[in-house]
Amino acid sequence: MKARILVIEDVREMADLIGLYLGGEGMEVVSCQTGEEGLERFRSSRFDLVVLDINLPGMDGFEFLQHLRRESAVPVVIVSARDADEDMVLGLGIGADEFVTKPFSPKVLVARIRALLRRATELRSGNAVRFGEFVLEPDAYLLRRGGAKVPLSNREFEVLAYLAAHPDKALSPDTIYADVWRQEFGDITAVAVYIQRLRRKIEDDPSHPRFLQTVTGKGYRFSPGGGP
Repeated sequence: MKARILVIEDVREMADLIGLYLGGEGMEVVSCQTGEEGLERFRSSRFDLVVLDINLPGMDGFEFLQHLRRESAVPVVIVSARDADEDMVLGLGIGADEFVTKPFSPKVLVARIRALLRRATELRSGNAVRFGEFVLEPDAYLLRRGGAKVPLSNREFEVLAYLAAHPDKALSPDTIYADVWRQEFGDITAVAVYIQRLRRKIEDDPSHPRFLQTVTGKGYRFSPGGGP
Protein backbone atom coordinates (compact mmCIF):
# COMPACT_ATOMS: atom_id res chain seq x y z
CA MET A 1 0.00 0.00 0.00
CA LYS A 2 1.49 3.35 -1.02
CA ALA A 3 2.11 5.95 1.66
CA ARG A 4 -0.46 8.76 1.85
CA ILE A 5 0.95 12.18 2.70
CA LEU A 6 -1.02 15.25 3.79
CA VAL A 7 0.72 18.49 2.80
CA ILE A 8 -0.52 21.64 4.56
CA GLU A 9 1.11 24.60 2.82
CA ASP A 10 -0.51 27.91 1.82
CA VAL A 11 2.03 28.74 -0.92
CA ARG A 12 0.68 26.75 -3.81
CA GLU A 13 3.97 26.66 -5.72
CA MET A 14 5.70 25.12 -2.69
CA ALA A 15 2.88 22.61 -2.17
CA ASP A 16 3.05 21.65 -5.85
CA LEU A 17 6.84 21.19 -5.65
CA ILE A 18 6.59 18.95 -2.58
CA GLY A 19 3.76 16.99 -4.20
CA LEU A 20 5.77 16.57 -7.40
CA TYR A 21 8.75 15.04 -5.64
CA LEU A 22 6.72 12.84 -3.28
CA GLY A 23 4.53 11.69 -6.16
CA GLY A 24 7.66 10.82 -8.10
CA GLU A 25 8.63 8.53 -5.21
CA GLY A 26 5.34 6.66 -5.49
CA MET A 27 3.55 8.41 -2.62
CA GLU A 28 -0.03 9.67 -2.75
CA VAL A 29 -0.23 13.36 -1.86
CA VAL A 30 -3.21 15.41 -0.70
CA SER A 31 -2.62 19.16 -0.34
CA CYS A 32 -4.54 21.91 1.45
CA GLN A 33 -3.79 25.51 2.35
CA THR A 34 -5.13 25.99 5.89
CA GLY A 35 -4.86 24.23 9.22
CA GLU A 36 -8.63 24.05 9.51
CA GLU A 37 -8.93 22.21 6.20
CA GLY A 38 -5.98 20.04 7.16
CA LEU A 39 -7.76 18.82 10.30
CA GLU A 40 -10.90 18.07 8.30
CA ARG A 41 -8.93 16.11 5.70
CA PHE A 42 -6.99 14.21 8.35
CA ARG A 43 -10.09 13.24 10.29
CA SER A 44 -11.91 12.03 7.16
CA SER A 45 -9.18 9.85 5.71
CA ARG A 46 -6.04 7.83 6.47
CA PHE A 47 -2.65 9.51 6.26
CA ASP A 48 0.78 8.07 7.05
CA LEU A 49 2.59 11.41 7.47
CA VAL A 50 1.91 15.16 7.53
CA VAL A 51 4.11 17.86 5.98
CA LEU A 52 3.23 21.09 7.79
CA ASP A 53 4.05 24.76 7.26
CA ILE A 54 4.00 27.05 10.32
CA ASN A 55 2.87 30.30 8.72
CA LEU A 56 -0.68 29.48 7.74
CA PRO A 57 -3.71 31.80 7.50
CA GLY A 58 -6.04 31.41 10.45
CA MET A 59 -4.91 28.44 12.53
CA ASP A 60 -1.11 28.39 12.34
CA GLY A 61 1.03 25.26 12.16
CA PHE A 62 1.73 25.12 15.90
CA GLU A 63 -1.97 25.26 16.74
CA PHE A 64 -2.73 22.60 14.12
CA LEU A 65 -0.06 20.35 15.61
CA GLN A 66 -1.48 20.72 19.11
CA HIS A 67 -4.91 19.65 17.85
CA LEU A 68 -3.43 16.76 15.87
CA ARG A 69 -1.43 15.39 18.77
CA ARG A 70 -4.59 15.00 20.84
CA GLU A 71 -5.80 12.54 18.21
CA SER A 72 -2.86 10.90 16.49
CA ALA A 73 0.84 10.00 16.67
CA VAL A 74 1.25 10.20 12.88
CA PRO A 75 4.73 11.49 11.88
CA VAL A 76 4.87 15.25 11.24
CA VAL A 77 7.55 17.15 9.32
CA ILE A 78 7.50 20.93 9.76
CA VAL A 79 8.78 22.96 6.80
CA SER A 80 9.22 26.62 7.60
CA ALA A 81 11.00 29.79 6.53
CA ARG A 82 11.27 30.61 10.24
CA ASP A 83 14.66 29.29 11.39
CA ALA A 84 14.78 30.66 14.95
CA ASP A 85 15.84 28.12 17.57
CA GLU A 86 12.72 28.98 19.56
CA ASP A 87 10.48 27.88 16.68
CA MET A 88 12.38 24.63 16.29
CA VAL A 89 12.28 23.86 20.01
CA LEU A 90 8.57 24.71 20.17
CA GLY A 91 7.76 22.58 17.13
CA LEU A 92 9.64 19.57 18.47
CA GLY A 93 8.28 20.17 21.94
CA ILE A 94 4.65 19.94 20.88
CA GLY A 95 5.13 16.86 18.76
CA ALA A 96 6.87 17.44 15.42
CA ASP A 97 9.28 14.72 14.31
CA GLU A 98 11.40 16.79 11.94
CA PHE A 99 11.95 20.52 11.36
CA VAL A 100 13.17 21.46 7.87
CA THR A 101 14.07 25.09 7.14
CA LYS A 102 13.18 26.74 3.82
CA PRO A 103 14.75 26.88 1.34
CA PHE A 104 15.45 23.15 1.36
CA SER A 105 16.43 20.46 -1.10
CA PRO A 106 13.30 18.50 -2.12
CA LYS A 107 15.47 15.39 -2.31
CA VAL A 108 16.54 15.85 1.32
CA LEU A 109 12.90 16.33 2.37
CA VAL A 110 11.93 13.12 0.55
CA ALA A 111 14.79 11.24 2.21
CA ARG A 112 13.70 12.38 5.68
CA ILE A 113 10.10 11.45 4.97
CA ARG A 114 11.15 8.00 3.76
CA ALA A 115 13.27 7.53 6.89
CA LEU A 116 10.31 8.42 9.14
CA LEU A 117 7.99 6.06 7.28
CA ARG A 118 10.56 3.25 7.37
CA ARG A 119 11.22 3.74 11.07
CA ALA A 120 7.50 3.67 11.85
CA THR A 121 7.14 0.38 9.97
CA GLU A 122 10.12 -1.18 11.74
CA LEU A 123 8.90 -0.21 15.20
CA ARG A 124 5.46 -1.67 14.57
CA SER A 125 7.04 -5.11 14.06
CA GLY A 126 8.39 -5.37 17.63
CA ASN A 127 7.02 -7.03 20.78
CA ALA A 128 5.15 -5.52 23.72
CA VAL A 129 7.21 -4.16 26.62
CA ARG A 130 5.72 -3.93 30.11
CA PHE A 131 6.99 -1.51 32.75
CA GLY A 132 5.15 -0.34 35.84
CA GLU A 133 1.53 0.31 34.87
CA PHE A 134 2.49 0.74 31.22
CA VAL A 135 2.48 -1.50 28.17
CA LEU A 136 4.40 -0.38 25.10
CA GLU A 137 2.93 -2.04 22.00
CA PRO A 138 5.18 -1.56 18.95
CA ASP A 139 2.85 -3.63 16.76
CA ALA A 140 0.01 -1.21 17.45
CA TYR A 141 2.29 1.82 17.84
CA LEU A 142 0.68 2.49 21.21
CA LEU A 143 1.56 3.13 24.83
CA ARG A 144 -1.11 2.16 27.32
CA ARG A 145 -1.50 2.80 31.02
CA GLY A 146 -3.99 0.32 32.33
CA GLY A 147 -6.56 0.25 29.54
CA ALA A 148 -6.10 3.89 28.55
CA LYS A 149 -4.00 5.10 25.63
CA VAL A 150 -1.18 7.51 26.48
CA PRO A 151 -0.91 10.07 23.65
CA LEU A 152 2.60 10.12 22.17
CA SER A 153 3.96 11.81 19.10
CA ASN A 154 5.67 9.61 16.55
CA ARG A 155 9.12 10.74 17.67
CA GLU A 156 8.28 10.31 21.35
CA PHE A 157 7.21 6.75 20.60
CA GLU A 158 10.39 6.09 18.61
CA VAL A 159 12.66 7.34 21.38
CA LEU A 160 10.83 5.32 24.04
CA ALA A 161 10.73 2.19 21.87
CA TYR A 162 14.42 2.50 21.08
CA LEU A 163 15.40 2.82 24.74
CA ALA A 164 13.02 -0.01 25.68
CA ALA A 165 14.74 -2.23 23.11
CA HIS A 166 17.97 -1.77 25.11
CA PRO A 167 16.79 -2.21 28.73
CA ASP A 168 19.15 -1.26 31.55
CA LYS A 169 21.78 -0.05 29.09
CA ALA A 170 23.13 3.50 29.19
CA LEU A 171 22.92 5.10 25.73
CA SER A 172 24.55 8.38 24.80
CA PRO A 173 22.56 11.21 23.19
CA ASP A 174 24.75 10.82 20.09
CA THR A 175 23.84 7.13 19.80
CA ILE A 176 20.15 7.76 20.34
CA TYR A 177 20.12 10.59 17.79
CA ALA A 178 22.00 8.59 15.16
CA ASP A 179 19.78 5.52 15.49
CA VAL A 180 16.38 7.18 15.98
CA TRP A 181 16.74 10.28 13.81
CA ARG A 182 18.81 8.34 11.27
CA GLN A 183 21.14 11.30 10.76
CA GLU A 184 24.88 11.36 11.25
CA PHE A 185 24.90 15.07 12.05
CA GLY A 186 22.27 17.25 13.69
CA ASP A 187 21.17 18.94 16.89
CA ILE A 188 21.47 16.23 19.56
CA THR A 189 19.83 18.52 22.12
CA ALA A 190 16.59 17.26 20.55
CA VAL A 191 17.20 14.01 22.46
CA ALA A 192 16.98 15.80 25.81
CA VAL A 193 13.82 17.59 24.66
CA TYR A 194 12.09 14.28 23.97
CA ILE A 195 13.36 12.61 27.13
CA GLN A 196 11.82 15.44 29.17
CA ARG A 197 8.53 15.19 27.28
CA LEU A 198 8.40 11.44 27.87
CA ARG A 199 9.18 11.82 31.55
CA ARG A 200 6.23 14.19 31.95
CA LYS A 201 3.99 11.49 30.50
CA ILE A 202 5.26 8.33 32.20
CA GLU A 203 6.95 9.36 35.44
CA ASP A 204 5.08 10.10 38.66
CA ASP A 205 7.84 12.59 39.49
CA PRO A 206 9.67 13.72 36.33
CA SER A 207 12.42 15.31 38.41
CA HIS A 208 13.17 11.89 39.96
CA PRO A 209 12.50 9.47 37.08
CA ARG A 210 12.17 5.74 37.66
CA PHE A 211 12.00 4.48 34.10
CA LEU A 212 13.93 7.01 31.99
CA GLN A 213 17.02 7.59 34.07
CA THR A 214 19.96 9.89 33.47
CA VAL A 215 23.36 8.19 33.79
CA THR A 216 25.92 10.88 34.55
CA GLY A 217 28.53 11.11 31.83
CA LYS A 218 26.88 8.34 29.82
CA GLY A 219 23.41 9.39 28.70
CA TYR A 220 20.05 7.78 29.36
CA ARG A 221 18.90 4.36 30.50
CA PHE A 222 15.49 2.69 30.32
CA SER A 223 14.86 0.71 33.50
CA PRO A 224 11.69 -1.41 33.09
CA GLY A 225 11.80 -2.39 36.75
CA GLY A 226 11.88 1.23 37.84
CA GLY A 227 14.90 0.59 40.01
CA PRO A 228 18.17 2.46 40.55
